[in-house]
Amino acid sequence: MDTVVYKEPAPIADKENPFESMMQRFDIAAEMLELERGVYEYLKTPVKQVTVSIPIQMDNGEIEVFEGYRVIHNDALGPSKGGIRYAPDITLDEIKALAAWMTWKCSIANIPFGGAKGGVKCDPARLTQVELEKITRRFTANMLDVFGPDKDIPAPDMNTNEQIMAWIMDTYSMHTRRTENAVVTGKPLIIGGSLGRREATGRGVTVSTLAALAKRGMNAKQSSCAVQGFGNVGSVSAKLLGEQGIKVVAVSDVSGGYYNKKGIDVTRAMEWVQKHRTLEGSEIGDSLTNDELLELDVDVLVPAAKEDQITAKNASRLKAKIIVEGANGPTTAKADPILDSKGVLVVPDILANSGGVTVSYFEWVQDRQGYFWSLERVNRRLERMMHEAFTNVFRTAEKYNVSMRLGAYILAIDKVAKTLKVRGIYA
Repeated sequence: MDTVVYKEPAPIADKENPFESMMQRFDIAAEMLELERGVYEYLKTPVKQVTVSIPIQMDNGEIEVFEGYRVIHNDALGPSKGGIRYAPDITLDEIKALAAWMTWKCSIANIPFGGAKGGVKCDPARLTQVELEKITRRFTANMLDVFGPDKDIPAPDMNTNEQIMAWIMDTYSMHTRRTENAVVTGKPLIIGGSLGRREATGRGVTVSTLAALAKRGMNAKQSSCAVQGFGNVGSVSAKLLGEQGIKVVAVSDVSGGYYNKKGIDVTRAMEWVQKHRTLEGSEIGDSLTNDELLELDVDVLVPAAKEDQITAKNASRLKAKIIVEGANGPTTAKADPILDSKGVLVVPDILANSGGVTVSYFEWVQDRQGYFWSLERVNRRLERMMHEAFTNVFRTAEKYNVSMRLGAYILAIDKVAKTLKVRGIYA
């Protein structure tokens, strides 16, 4: 059959469209796999895109209408899986890219899920708890035909948490007239959440970092690290990396960066944030900007904040030998060849931060069984699956003589494409 004829990607702005950025990597991997044209078109196109309006009565009595999204990118491997984020600046293209990344992430992690993502365009910082609950419940009600433990399973993401997942579960359960714990993951333990879920992404980042250091022949106890972002992923990553003997010399959040060449007291920083919401005023180190943090002379850099942090403008100035992507899409497609030319080992997001979806899978399994595992069992199984995923990606990268990012895309796309061929097209 004919294979796809690929065109040179169209020029895009310095802050890349996340979907186009994802597609540039996808196109290269698809070309190397010599994907048939039909398979290529199928895999690049989301299965479903849903946009809903969410009218609610605010606390002041006025009615406001918010916009919500859910994109199911692919469900060949199983029910679609992906988080829901609340942010005032989200776009459908961003959700589409994140949904596609979830497809590849689940494929690499070898779990039976497809990829999805959702979001509501709102600013949680400006909403009361009552307003937030109303938005969540109305969004869930509007998605009743989309969500389901055998169809599409949401999870927390940016600006959403266990409480919001509990509201989703309860709303869905009220409409189906039965308690359905498995419709969402990242829930509180008391209603079917899993031990280890909150720390899972950071633990996966830690496993990936240690594996990367080993591949480079570097000793963890003689290595330094900077972590951009101090939310759930960044703070847990920093804490666990420190426990492995890696010196965390810098961390940052929305208030800026903080540097201490003797090592940041991560536990103290986490306690400060718990009380004051940001690192501002914590006096854990000397102030520096987020941009300066990225360019520190460290062995390992963990970007765990937002998309498009490492770009063509700053990639050449980065000094880290290893980059482990805790966030989704922190490196633009234009930055990839620059990092490759510098010999930087980049552990891509769809591998490095897949610990979260892996333990979400564990939670779903436990909910379906009605039997819950110990924390030791959760962590042991997570570490085993992360090691297997890292090894598979590394071997694929070596086989095709490409970066780990392209190795990850090749591995993921090949599995989903083969699954699609075996299942066939229903018509």
